[in-house]
Parts: sequence; structure tokens; C-alpha cells
Amino acid sequence: MADTDPLVPVLAGLVVDVVWFLDSCEDDEVDPDSAVKMMESVSWVLTRLPQDQRGRFLTVLADLAEAEQDPGRREFLEAFPFACGLVDEESGRTEA
Repeated sequence: MADTDPLVPVLAGLVVDVVWFLDSCEDDEVDPDSAVKMMESVSWVLTRLPQDQRGRFLTVLADLAEAEQDPGRREFLEAFPFACGLVDEESGRTEA
């Protein structure tokens, strides 16, 4: 794991799990418009992190993905930075 406060990986995992839930829930569980609005809000907040904090967040996500035993959650963790616009999908570079 990244050399961070132990709370950081827990909170990062929770953010990913909330977005995963919103992305995968049925229309009768959560209003689709509300789900999209919340996911866009999460992405907006994350893309506004200062570069060093964004890099730290991405490191934590990579560590979580590497340690994840569930293939579905691992795949979601690996795709999360691209889906949220934190990195350029093709190059893996952090977006400015």
C-alpha cells in the first residue's frame, strides 16, 4: 500500500464502491438521473484535486486494485481513473 494515513485507502475504496453501486444499480433502486448527477459530482471533485493529491489518490487506487480478490471490483478499480477523467485513457497520463 502507499505510504499514507490508513484512513485514505478506506475512504478511496468507499468512493469507488459508491460509484460502482450507482453505476450498476437498477432504475427502481436509484433514479438514473440522480445516479448520473452524483457520479458526475464525484468525478468533478476528484478532477479538482491538486496534482499531488490526485497522484496519491491514483496510487491508492492502484494498490487497492492490486490487492483486490474480487475480479469485478478489481476491474472497476482499474477502470475508475479513466472513467472519472483522472487520467488520459490511452496514455495513462494524469489529466491537468
